[in-house]
Amino acid sequence: MTGDAAGQQPEAGPHFQQLYYTSCEQGLSGFSGFQFNAVSEGVTADTRQAVEALAGYEPPRSMAESDTPELLDRCPVNLCYRPHDPRGRSGTVLCVRYAGRDSARRFGNYFAHALHSEDFPAAGRGLLGIELWGSPVWAGGTSPTTRIPVLTAPPRGPLDPRTVRGFLDAHPHAEQLPHLLAATFAALTEHGSVVVVDGTTERIAHWFAAVCYLLPPPLARRLSFATYVFRPARSRLHLIGTVPEAQLDFGPDEEDAYTVFDFCRGRFPDAVPAAPDVHALVALLTRIGVGAVRPVWAWTKDFAHGGEESPGDWHAPVAAAASSGGVALAAADVDALLDWLPAAEHLGPLGAQIAADLHRRHRNLDDSRLRLLSGVARAADDTALHQEIEGRLLESRMRAHMTGAADATEPAPLTDPDLRARATALWERLLRDEAATTRRRVRLLLWAHGARLAPEADIVERETLTAARALLGTSAPGAALRREVELLVAAEPRMRGALAAAVREVLEGRPGQEQLFSQFPAALLQERDLRGSPLLLEHYWRARAEREPARTVELMFRILRVRGRPVPDETLLRALWRHPARTWTHREAGEIARGLPSEALADPVVGRWLDRAVNRRIETAAELDHCLELCGRLAAPGRWALLPADVRARVRTTLDLAAALRGAREATGLARLFAVPEADRWAAPQALKRYRLVPAMLRLPADIGALGELLGHTEHAQTDRYLAAVQRAATGSEPVDDVRLSHVAAVAAAPARAGLAQAHLEVVDRIRLHAARHWRLADLQRLERAVRPYDAPLADWFHAWAESRLSGPRRLAHRLPGLRRGTGGGHPRDDSHDTAPGGAGGERDRPGRGPRWSPRKNDGER
Repeated sequence: MTGDAAGQQPEAGPHFQQLYYTSCEQGLSGFSGFQFNAVSEGVTADTRQAVEALAGYEPPRSMAESDTPELLDRCPVNLCYRPHDPRGRSGTVLCVRYAGRDSARRFGNYFAHALHSEDFPAAGRGLLGIELWGSPVWAGGTSPTTRIPVLTAPPRGPLDPRTVRGFLDAHPHAEQLPHLLAATFAALTEHGSVVVVDGTTERIAHWFAAVCYLLPPPLARRLSFATYVFRPARSRLHLIGTVPEAQLDFGPDEEDAYTVFDFCRGRFPDAVPAAPDVHALVALLTRIGVGAVRPVWAWTKDFAHGGEESPGDWHAPVAAAASSGGVALAAADVDALLDWLPAAEHLGPLGAQIAADLHRRHRNLDDSRLRLLSGVARAADDTALHQEIEGRLLESRMRAHMTGAADATEPAPLTDPDLRARATALWERLLRDEAATTRRRVRLLLWAHGARLAPEADIVERETLTAARALLGTSAPGAALRREVELLVAAEPRMRGALAAAVREVLEGRPGQEQLFSQFPAALLQERDLRGSPLLLEHYWRARAEREPARTVELMFRILRVRGRPVPDETLLRALWRHPARTWTHREAGEIARGLPSEALADPVVGRWLDRAVNRRIETAAELDHCLELCGRLAAPGRWALLPADVRARVRTTLDLAAALRGAREATGLARLFAVPEADRWAAPQALKRYRLVPAMLRLPADIGALGELLGHTEHAQTDRYLAAVQRAATGSEPVDDVRLSHVAAVAAAPARAGLAQAHLEVVDRIRLHAARHWRLADLQRLERAVRPYDAPLADWFHAWAESRLSGPRRLAHRLPGLRRGTGGGHPRDDSHDTAPGGAGGERDRPGRGPRWSPRKNDGER
């Protein structure tokens, strides 16, 4: 249609205003040059300004001097579209062609025919700006008048989804379409531009059409484009087309604002930066394809709420429409739908339809997604779908619990009768077909208990017995299985009965299985589970004694009561006390002696075990106390005569020595009592000697001469203990009473009367020297007098030490009592060079020091 029909009035309703812009002699300006040659009535100055800004044209250098129709037809055509509001309602589209020479015969003229509408979608009856490519509506020359009519529904050009799909199928770089679409999304949302380079503007128009068809229609109407711009860096449109001859001279600050797809040279961006939701939507749209996308956009209207803006807003509605049309969805599409559905309240019953599609077509949804779909179905009052999903959830949860999956959850009580029936049937099927391991059977039994299922009793009894038989003999289960079996036994009483039955089967059918109860899970059974079965009870108590040794005596008496016998036999005792020593501790022997009837002590087995217990090695003072308590119990009237002779001998010796420790009046005599062979051969007397003899001796006065002689005939270890105790007494801070003085004197004089070992002589020297240096003078003088009858040279040595300590001021203090305050009990200054009398190094003769003379040397000379 051309502008020949001048004088027509504008049509009512949505329409297009027409504008011609070129270099001409006649136009609206009244002079020759570039101007509007003709416009429709009502065109505003703003519209003319917008068209003038878009209408510029610079031909490729090789075509600048084209002046024949054939050459001009080869020049690039710029179909340009620009929306004027955010929603793309008002828009302008124009077709600009190179015209060669103007009326003055100068090259560079062009002719632009523009269509403008304030309601572009309505005026074009839904067509997109790119669909006017090649339309017969475009005029090729000027109008003889300045007024041209308005238009409605201009005819479309040759572009449609079918032709564009054919173009893509034949193009060698068709795989770049997803990247081109992603870049276009980015340009729409981030204000960048995409430059498309191809051999002809017709091919560029096909690329633009492919993008426009795949974009959501509201976004496609907001997309500005130009199929040809010689200098793309001067344009800010979303899509910019150009030819290989064009100048792609982007400055350093502009490169990031332009994404170039050069289909002629095969140069494309390495990656298109875009959000994940953009790439996911692009993948879905290109999978649908240009040829099939229009019906999907029609269906999308049913799922969109009308406020979609970003690509992320469009992804879920498009996925819902595609799914309803049978298009397979990718995982990202499913995720988008599942994230969108709970808040998509505008869907109504369509929400249940989407949930049903997802549930039936995507069988790998996890429980959280299934719960979401179940909630959508319930909100949409789709009871059948809700129950179907809940059944699938139930199976998933039960199987996850059975297999011990990481995401398994504990069962919740089922209250719905139908759901309980379905769960019970599923539970029985899993037990029968899939519970191939012991742990799976145990976990399924636990699930039934937690869900409050009520399967038939014979099934539960059969399954618990099967699980018990499998568990029996599992001596080292994993921590998880042990914990689960313990829970099952606590929750399911029939499991206890099954375990007891399984154990009874083994013990009665296979002799030699006495250790069965020491294994898992027999240890889970309790006494009440085994009532009425003495065999099981006895083996249960034996195993418990092994796990709890402190209760062995108590458990032995329980076994005797079940057996109806008063005395244990050797087999029972060896079964209960399995350690290599095969002995009772003193505490255990005491408890047994107290619990057995008196006549049982005459039993040979009991006698042997008592004898070993009485003679058991004693390692601590507490064990000695238990041994003495045992001996006292065995010596009680009515029991003593029934004991074996060996036991009576050990008990009598032990008790006599213990009594001597309590009743002795003099230390030397007490020591002689412990010189009997039994004190070194039997355990209890050895312990009395080791733990109690020396403390008892130090509480009693000592016969200085006799004790000194006795030390030479006492065993080495006992002499060690005694000398160490006397050294502690001699060097302590307590007052030196007569008892302590007698022991120190006996030790100090001992070398003169007994042959002591070198180590013992060194201890004696340290005791002598400490007393000489540090004792109070009065105590030192008492010591001198005590040893004189047994070792006169030693007494003289102590006297010399006393005299040396009384020299100088100390002697004056001694003679004048009034001067002794603060100096009494004078202690000579310590000197690391001093040695004991008779030591390896002699003392130096210095004023104020003790004498060098060694009594031990005099002893040798005598």
